[in-house]
Amino acid sequence: MPTAKPPEGLSLDRIPTPAGEALVIWDAAGLLRVFDWSGYEPRMQQLLTRHYGPVTPKTGRAPAALRKALAAYFDGDLTSIDTIACATGGTRFQRTVWAALRDIPAGQTESYGQLAARIGAPKAVRAVGLANGANPIGLVVPCHRVIGANGSLTGYGGGIERKRWLLNHEGAAFKLAA
Repeated sequence: MPTAKPPEGLSLDRIPTPAGEALVIWDAAGLLRVFDWSGYEPRMQQLLTRHYGPVTPKTGRAPAALRKALAAYFDGDLTSIDTIACATGGTRFQRTVWAALRDIPAGQTESYGQLAARIGAPKAVRAVGLANGANPIGLVVPCHRVIGANGSLTGYGGGIERKRWLLNHEGAAFKLAA
């Protein structure tokens, strides 16, 4: 069952980046609704359906401010994505987790346990992990900055190699898997 009414006027653009082709969906108000990666369209569509019911975005060119902020991020201005206005469906708990993700500065990481404690739900580590995995706005809602309790990389909806690339781009510390 969808968690929110479908937003008006969803549009999709494909934007080349050094980390691969990004898929962005925004609404008629210019709010970013989805950021995902080419090759993960089925996951993206599943998240869209889960949040809004069956929707089919039209193809278009992303708003200039969104394109500019993403280009600046990949050019090294790591805080530029902090200015991108977003909106999501999701449950209240998921939206709480996603808001907390936006508070993790570029170049830093948190474990699922640290994130759970920070939102006042220290025993909800698994629920935080599930919410992290259901994040429809990867990169901008930086779920890639969440790592294992031992500092190791954990799963990422865009693939572990891309997560490694993003964290390296941001200068974050993490451990490589043995």
